[in-house]
Amino acid sequence: MDRFVVVSGCSGGGKSTLVAELARRGHATVTEPGRRIVARESASGGAALPWVDLAAFARAAIAMALADRAALMTGEDPAFGAGPVFFDRGLIDAAAALEHATGEKVLAPLAAVHRYNPLVFMTPPWPEIYAQDPERRHGFQDALAEYERLLAAYPAQGYEVVPVPRTSVTARADFILERLGL
Repeated sequence: MDRFVVVSGCSGGGKSTLVAELARRGHATVTEPGRRIVARESASGGAALPWVDLAAFARAAIAMALADRAALMTGEDPAFGAGPVFFDRGLIDAAAALEHATGEKVLAPLAAVHRYNPLVFMTPPWPEIYAQDPERRHGFQDALAEYERLLAAYPAQGYEVVPVPRTSVTARADFILERLGL
């Protein structure tokens, strides 16, 4: 769906800050499934955490990404209106993670049915702003490896990857909106 726009890229590359800036400007946004899952699993003592069970985490992220899309498609959440919806990561990210963890071929079948805008905005590795936190325990080298997988996964599913420049968050948001013609 053309109005569903993914902001993906390197973990710790400023995706969530960028999506928050788009929300501040009045655009509809969807929070990253991974962070929501980590918060839920940590609060409940669950094991679907990327550092405990990556496959379970990726499956939960796929389910959450599908539920997010379904809620938007059916109009269950009237706050989203008819304009663009910016996703902090999406289904492709989760499916790529599951394929990496298990070798299970889920990416192409899911991507064929559940489409996003053909432009995917990728935040590049940015060591100067990368930081670990309770929800991001992996190191920068793991973030780089994930980024490389995503750089391959999105084009393989027919998406055009648009690198987001390393600049201020306001300039990054302007860049995305201008590239979308908004």
